This record gives sequence, structure tokens and C-alpha cells, in this order.
Amino acid sequence: MLTFSKKIDYAILALSYLMHTPQRAVNTKEIAEEYDIPVELLAKILQRLAKADLLTSTSGPTGGYRLSRTPESISIGFIVDTIEGRPALVQCLREDHQACEQHDKCTIRTPLMRVNERILYLLNHVSLAEICREELSTVSPIPFLVRA
Repeated sequence: MLTFSKKIDYAILALSYLMHTPQRAVNTKEIAEEYDIPVELLAKILQRLAKADLLTSTSGPTGGYRLSRTPESISIGFIVDTIEGRPALVQCLREDHQACEQHDKCTIRTPLMRVNERILYLLNHVSLAEICREELSTVSPIPFLVRA
């Protein structure tokens, strides 16, 4: 089953929270308390998002994090890639893969690569703004996923 990890869930939750509080910087503890996320884990996630220029951070008593881009310009694919690397359906498509025992006789790698590319396309064409809208019906359909 293809699922997002907890780290990706937490990253999207945090970005969503920041999207709804653009008027001020928000500290890690506030977000962690809102969603019952371990503060240390969230701090690492937010640092990684800041390093990828999705967030800006300010220090001091009123410091914290803010989005550095508009929610419409932040793709879910970029978030996933930032937190865990490029998603892959099968191990041989991962950047950190080890040589597969089936590599020379595999007949599914190419078809699964095509499926994987479609998933990446979808993730890269859905924005943080789209998934944070109250009505899911406002997410624009991707042509190859719509059934006639």
C-alpha cells in the first residue's frame, strides 16, 4: 500500500497550520501542541523544510516559522521529496536502492516506472493550497486519473 510516512503527515500539517497563520511567526511548540506531535521530531522536520526554502525562521521571543512561498506554489511532491526523497513504488526505483536480485530478469520494472512517474506527476501538480481547502471537490482533476 502506498502511504505517506508520519514525517510527511507532520510536515503537511505544519505547513497547513502556517498557511492559516500568515500574520505571524509560529514556534515549533505551538504546532506540536496543536497536533500532538513530538516537539523534537517536528523541529527536525521544520528545519528540513526551512533548508529547502519552504519556510523562513526568525529567532527571539516572537520568533518562529513562516511560509516563504505562497501555498499555491508549494507542491505536495516537493514536500515529500524534501522530507524523504523521491517516492518510489518499488525498491529498485529508489535513489538509495541496492542491486536487486531480480534485476536481469525483471519484467515489471518498466511498467511500474510508468506508474511511479504518474504518481510523481500528480504529487507535483497538487499544491498545499489545494489540499488545505475545505472542499475536496475543489482539487483540480488530473486527466489520466479521471474515469470516463
